[in-house]
Amino acid sequence: MSTPREVRIGQKDGYHGQLVRVRVDEVQLPSGRESVREVVEHPGAVAIVAVTNDDHLLLVRLFRYAANQDLLEIPAGTREPGEDPATTAARELIEETGYEAGSLTEVLTFFPSPGYSTEQITLFYATKCRPVTHNREIDEPAQVEHVALTEVPYLLLPGTSRIADGKTLIGMFWLMRHIADPN
Repeated sequence: MSTPREVRIGQKDGYHGQLVRVRVDEVQLPSGRESVREVVEHPGAVAIVAVTNDDHLLLVRLFRYAANQDLLEIPAGTREPGEDPATTAARELIEETGYEAGSLTEVLTFFPSPGYSTEQITLFYATKCRPVTHNREIDEPAQVEHVALTEVPYLLLPGTSRIADGKTLIGMFWLMRHIADPN
């Protein structure tokens, strides 16, 4: 049984930025009524659950302007036009942490905010991560934190407020499940 769908009957440009575009769609609802949907078009992103040779999860702490606070996150980044997600993941891991993956595996792709955005994030699992020489991004200063895999569940306890980023929560819950059942 298919879900009733909204049908676009008109479209206007709302905003064109460096990263996103906002369009305003006029839609006909399944009831026949008309409404408006604001859609943020995003090129897509990757996020990386990165584990070092000595069983530490690599996290980055950085200031997020929209949230107006420092957040502890898994490494991530926006895809360049036409760039393969695995290429983006490998590049972003080095840029944000100074570590290179020995092995990089695609895990899943998800919509972080499907109510208003086209953005899809592809989650990767990077293992055997080792430090490499790289040029740090001066406009995107991130502090790299190493967390023992045995400590990961404690970052997710209620009231700790250590992790507030959605992609990081998804990545860490996936990692805990993977550790419990690697098959």
